[in-house]
Amino acid sequence: MNKLYLILILVTYASTGTAQTLITYGNNTVSTSEFLRAYHKNKTPVADKEKELKEYINLYTNFKLKVQAASELRLDTLQQIKTDVENFRNQVEENYMSDENEKNALLTEAINRSFKELNIEHFYVRVDSTPADTLKSLQAINATHEELQKGNIDYKELIKNINSRYAPVKYNNVGFVSVFSLPYQFENIIYSLKTGESSKPFRTKNAWHIFKLTEERGNTGKWKIAQILFSLQPAASNQDIQLLKNRADSVYKKLISGADFSSMAKEFSEDKLTYLTGGEMPEFTSGKFDQSFEKQVMELKSDGDISKPFLTPFGIHIVKRLGHTPSAKDKNDPVLQYDIKQRILKDARIDALKEKFTKEIAGKIGFKKTNDVKETDLMRYADSIMLRPVTDNALLFPISNKQIIKFNKGGLKGSDWLKFVLEYKTNFEEYKGESNQELWNKYLVFATNEYYKNNLENYNEDFKYQMKEFKEGNMLFEIMERNVWGLANSDSAGLLKHYNENKPKYIWPESAEVLILNCTNEKSAQDVMEKLKKGISWKQLADSVKISVQVDSGRYELSQLIATEQTTRPSENSYSSIVKNSDGTATFIKYLVIYPAGQQRNFEEAKGLVINDYQIVLEEKWLSVLRKKYPVKINNSAYREIINK
Repeated sequence: MNKLYLILILVTYASTGTAQTLITYGNNTVSTSEFLRAYHKNKTPVADKEKELKEYINLYTNFKLKVQAASELRLDTLQQIKTDVENFRNQVEENYMSDENEKNALLTEAINRSFKELNIEHFYVRVDSTPADTLKSLQAINATHEELQKGNIDYKELIKNINSRYAPVKYNNVGFVSVFSLPYQFENIIYSLKTGESSKPFRTKNAWHIFKLTEERGNTGKWKIAQILFSLQPAASNQDIQLLKNRADSVYKKLISGADFSSMAKEFSEDKLTYLTGGEMPEFTSGKFDQSFEKQVMELKSDGDISKPFLTPFGIHIVKRLGHTPSAKDKNDPVLQYDIKQRILKDARIDALKEKFTKEIAGKIGFKKTNDVKETDLMRYADSIMLRPVTDNALLFPISNKQIIKFNKGGLKGSDWLKFVLEYKTNFEEYKGESNQELWNKYLVFATNEYYKNNLENYNEDFKYQMKEFKEGNMLFEIMERNVWGLANSDSAGLLKHYNENKPKYIWPESAEVLILNCTNEKSAQDVMEKLKKGISWKQLADSVKISVQVDSGRYELSQLIATEQTTRPSENSYSSIVKNSDGTATFIKYLVIYPAGQQRNFEEAKGLVINDYQIVLEEKWLSVLRKKYPVKINNSAYREIINK
C-alpha cells in the first residue's frame, strides 16, 4: 500500500523550458515546466480539471518537501542509494545512445518484412583488379540485366552467351529467405522487388549482383530440429556417395524401429557442432540453411517426425522435428517486437545509425583531434605497447602525457589511446587482427561515445531528469521508512492508542472463518476436498507425506473471498469451487463459520488497518512540520496561466 501511494507521486521530469516559478518552498522552487511534466504523466481524465490541478499541486509539493528533508540529511550519500543510482544509470544510458526515431523506423521496417518470405535467384559477376577485366564485368552484368528485363528465363543459354562475350556470370537459386537472412544492403534490394521483377545491377567491393524475385509466401515460422549428418567429402565419387547412403539407411532403419534419436546422433553424426547434444540445432527461420535442407524440414508435419535420409551439398541428413513456432500475425505482438529489437541490435543495419549518431554528438561535445601527436607516432607506439602488454606501461611513452583529443570540457591523452589498444588486442573474442589504423578509427568512435555517455546530463534533458527522478525516489523511500513506515510499525503504544481512540472505525463487515487450501494441481485439490468431506482433519492432510497441500486459516471479509461470478452466499461447512492458478496449482476454500456484519475487530484483527491509518497520521504531522520549516507559496499568475491553457 505504501509503495502504491508513492507511485502516484514519483514523476518523470522534462526539459526545464521556461524558468517561471510555480511553487516556492523555503528557498527552493519548482518551475512550471517541471510541474507540468509530472502532471501530464500522472493525470487521469476528470470532469473538474481545476480541482484535479489543485490536488496535484498539493501532492507534488508534499513530494518536494519530503525530498528536501531527505537532502538535508544527505541521504543521497548513502552507499546503497549511490549503488542503486549507478546501476540504474548503467541500465538506461544505452537508451540515449542512438536516435530513437530512426531506431523505431528500423523496427517497423523489419517487422513488416518479417511477415513475408521471398524466393530469390541471384546472378553475379566477380570484379577483377585490372581496368580491362573491370569493364568486362560491367558489360557482363549489364547484358544479364537486359536479358532478364526481356523476360529470358533460359538461364543456361543466357549465361553461356554472356560468358563467351564478356566475363563469367554465376547463377544461384538462393531459395526462400526472410528478414535478417542476407546482408542488409541485399535485403533492401530484394524486399523492394515485385514478383517476377529483377533488380538493377548492384556493386559490392568484389562483385556485381542482380536479384530476381520469383515467388513470395507468408512467414513459415521458426523450426526446432535435430539432425544426424553423414558428411560428404569434396569431389566424392558415386561409389563414396552410395556407401554413405547405405550407412544412413542402416541408421534410419534403427530409428524407425525405436532407437533413440539422441543416442544415434551421438554415435553416428559427423556434425561436430551438434552431435554431443543429440543432434539438436539452434532454432532457425527460413533462409538460414540450403533450400534443399529446409524443404525436407518443412515437409515434416508433426513434432517427433523423422525424415528419410536425404542428400544436400553437405552430406546425407536424417532430421527429426522437435518443434515449430508459427509466425506472429500481429505487428503489435510484444514477443515479436522484442525478438526483432534484439536481432536489430546484433545486426549490421544498426551500424549506420550508430555512425550517424556519433557524427551528431561529436559536434555537441566539441570533439576535436589535436596536432600535438603525429598519427605515425600513434601507430608506432600502439605496436610498442604490445611488446610489454602491461597497463602501467601505457604511461611511459613519449606520447603518454600529450593531449590527442579535446572535448568541451577536458580531453584524452596518448596513454588513453595506448590503454585502449592494449585492452582491445588482449581481448581475443573482440580482436580480429585489425590494423592500428583501423583500431584508431574505432577509438575515435569509442572516445566520442564514452565522453557523451559519461556526460549525458549535460546534453540530454530527458536523461538528466530521469536520473533525478530515480535518485529522489530512492531518497523518498528512505525518508518515508524513517519518518513514517518504520516508525508506525515500531510504535506499539501509539498504535494501541490510535485503535482505542477510533474503535468504531474498525468493525467487521460480513466475514468468515475459513481454511484456504492450496494443492499441486486440480486432481490433488479434488482428492483433498473429498477427504475433508469424509471427516479427515486438515491437519492430518497437511502432515501427510503422500499429500502435498498448504493450508492457511483465519478470518476474512466475505468480499475478499467470494468470486465475482459466485451468485450464492456460502454457508458453514461449505466449499468453494476449485480454482486453477497460473502456475498449475489449484486452490479452494472451506467455510467454517459465517459471521454477520457489525462485530468489533479486536486490536490484532484490526492491526493492519490501524497501521495504515497511523501512518497517515504520522505523515500529516510530519508534513505540517515541513511546511512550517519550508513555507509554501503558489504563484497565482502562473497557476492561472496553466488553467487557461
